[in-house]
Amino acid sequence: MHANARLVGNFYECFARRDADGMLTCYHPDVSFSDAVFPGLDAAQARAMWRMLVERGRDLSVRASGIEADDVRGRAHWDATYTFSATGRKVLNSIDAEFEFRDGLIYRHRDRFDLWRWAGMALGAKGRLLGWTPFVQNAIRSQAAKSLSAYMAKHGTA
Repeated sequence: MHANARLVGNFYECFARRDADGMLTCYHPDVSFSDAVFPGLDAAQARAMWRMLVERGRDLSVRASGIEADDVRGRAHWDATYTFSATGRKVLNSIDAEFEFRDGLIYRHRDRFDLWRWAGMALGAKGRLLGWTPFVQNAIRSQAAKSLSAYMAKHGTA
């Protein structure tokens, strides 16, 4: 197994244990992260996002598979099962991740998942009926950004 594949595997093993510190040792100091809810995060935001998600994910379960990597790029599939705290609804989010590596660490991390599908599970009927609309998707992103900003301010990472 390539060293970068082991790195990605370690990232998800730490995530499954809810070990944010361990996860973040896999990240380059200048990492960037992006997904459908948290687009375009810089290094400080990405680190805070994982800490926030690990802290708040009381019943979080993470399972990674299909991990592949070479010297430059990698990919993985992962499933996260948890209760969405705002609604108390159970979510199973299936995510495809892409990575770029620099200096033996994850430099770019991009997760892709179906936001409409996620909204249906997390928000119920409103999400199933309207989760495809830019209005609802932008509202989800806006609320996530506010939560991350508040978390960063509270924890001195703003």
